[in-house]
Amino acid sequence: MVASSGDASVLDRDVRLAVYRKFVDEARPPSPPEVALQLGVATLDVEASIRRLADAHTLVLAPGTPYVWMANPFSAIPTPFEVEVGDRRYYGNCIWDALGISACLHADARIRTSCPDCSEPLSLDVRDGELGSSAANVIHFAVPAAHWWDDIGST
Repeated sequence: MVASSGDASVLDRDVRLAVYRKFVDEARPPSPPEVALQLGVATLDVEASIRRLADAHTLVLAPGTPYVWMANPFSAIPTPFEVEVGDRRYYGNCIWDALGISACLHADARIRTSCPDCSEPLSLDVRDGELGSSAANVIHFAVPAAHWWDDIGST
C-alpha cells in the first residue's frame, strides 16, 4: 500500500524503500518527481520526506537540494571506491561503504580503489561475505566512526 501524503512515517518508509530499490536496481537514486510518480503522491510531499530522512541521517542530500547524494552505503556520484557486483557498478562513499555494498546486496564483489598515499591501484575481493585471502591491504579509517556525521561529505 502506498502512503497517503498525510501519514509522514509511512510516506518516509515508502520513500526510503524507493530510494534504495533504485540504487540496487539501477545504481543511482531516483529524483523526487520519480518517487512521487511511483508512489502516487505530490513531489512536494516526497521532497519533505527526503528532508526528514536526511535530518534523521538516513539519507544525505546534495547541499541545498532535495536530491539524494548518499543512501549509505551507496553514493550517487562516482567516488574512488568502485564496487563491481555482477554486471553492475556501484560507488561507496568510503572503503567501509564499499564493503557494505557487498554485505547489503548479499553478493560477491570486487572493490577497486587506489592507495591515497602513492595512487597504486588496489583491489579487494569479497566472496561469501569475507575478504579474499589474497587481500594483503590495510584498511585505515582516518576519522573515528563517532565523528563521521560531523562532516559526512568529507569523511
